[in-house]
Amino acid sequence: MTTFVDRVELHVAAGNGGHGCASVHREKFKPLGGPDGGNGGRGGDVILTVDQSVTTLLEYHHSPHRKATNGKPGEGGNRSGKDGQDLVLPVPDGTVVLDRAGNVLADLVGHGTSFVAAQGGRGGLGNAALASARRKAPGFALLGEPGDLHDIVLELKTVADVALVGYPSAGKSSLISVLSAAKPKIADYPFTTLVPNLGVVTAGSTVYTIADVPGLIPGASQGKGLGLEFLRHVERCSVLVHVLDTATLESERDPVSDLDIIEEELRQYGGLGNRPRVVVLNKIDVPDGKDLAEMVRPDLEARGYRVFEVSAVAHLGLKELSFALADIVAKARAAKPKEEATRIVIRPKAVDDAGFTVTREEVDGELVFRVRGEKPERWVRQTDFSNDEAVGYLADRLNRLGVEDELMKAGARSGDGVAIGPEDNAVVFDWEPTMTAGAEMLGRRGEDHRFEAPRPATQRRRDRQAERDEATQEFEGFEPF
Repeated sequence: MTTFVDRVELHVAAGNGGHGCASVHREKFKPLGGPDGGNGGRGGDVILTVDQSVTTLLEYHHSPHRKATNGKPGEGGNRSGKDGQDLVLPVPDGTVVLDRAGNVLADLVGHGTSFVAAQGGRGGLGNAALASARRKAPGFALLGEPGDLHDIVLELKTVADVALVGYPSAGKSSLISVLSAAKPKIADYPFTTLVPNLGVVTAGSTVYTIADVPGLIPGASQGKGLGLEFLRHVERCSVLVHVLDTATLESERDPVSDLDIIEEELRQYGGLGNRPRVVVLNKIDVPDGKDLAEMVRPDLEARGYRVFEVSAVAHLGLKELSFALADIVAKARAAKPKEEATRIVIRPKAVDDAGFTVTREEVDGELVFRVRGEKPERWVRQTDFSNDEAVGYLADRLNRLGVEDELMKAGARSGDGVAIGPEDNAVVFDWEPTMTAGAEMLGRRGEDHRFEAPRPATQRRRDRQAERDEATQEFEGFEPF
């Protein structure tokens, strides 16, 4: 049974926005109280948040589909719909969020760090919010926008100061068990460690974390053994500790060649060349191990490594190693630049930026003019195409944005196809050059003469007298059969 998962593919869906309401206020003696449809609620977001109590991505391995709740629709009486509830997903410290192409979207380090993986859709406006001096009684409302749908990849990179690397059975688990309170599985066969183990070490006034990474073998960077799956757990470490076995029973191995092989694997993996290295010659409690450690130490020191001879079983040389690692970690922390306060950079759009583009495309042998832009596509999603008045309102908005003019500049003619949106989800219609007049006409839908200001009494009398005079003239000119 899987107990540790450090990479999962997650399918997240934000909540849809609630639809706006088209309603007219009705009350005794006030049959035309005006529009009172409320707005729809916002859809819930899907948010990833670092939680220190979570150490694995196992939960998302079993349940990879997550969805936030939808916003509620608006109601009459100017009652807005309830917003959808955000879905907060706890993730371990050090989780990296990527898209399916491998691009990094967020690096979540530090308790409480959050990232909105999918944003909820906006709620649609009710007809009360759409009312204006020209459109006093809209008979339509805007639809809520759909929430985001994303397929993301979560990768866990252990947040530790020190990483122990080396061959299987080199004694890494034994070393972390005596340096810290961690209790990893220890046995006398290779690949005992199947998951990274973390321990906390206190050396004087410095407290640091140490990670035991599963054993590396030649070809680990290409996927052999377990190395490729767990090499990413050493990327955040400040110092790498080579744990070399001085009492190996394999005749073709020795500490120097083991070091060279592991260094080559780290080089091929990449990104770890600037990390300080420390060499630990382990198992000096064995007589042959002590002799071999003394033999290879001068060669390793000549290469520039700091070398420590230790025995995890006999607890030899551990104090010196612990304080030396604490000193390196403290220097690495001090060298890190202090985090500056987040600056908000405002980049206003150019004055002549229309916010959309019009391109000529050929689809199935036919010419199509495709309109792409945040505003036009959002307005299309908000439109109820079963309502003529709503369609007229959309045409009016597109006309004011300048879509009509850009289509004419692009060479669109009567009957040409126009698509608003991406190829897989676009609204297509046949364009007519008279759309300007049509938009203005449709834009006046929803006006109600009953809401117009009453005429003065003298004007009403003149109008009635004119109607009577016109009727009299018609009667006087009438000849019976």
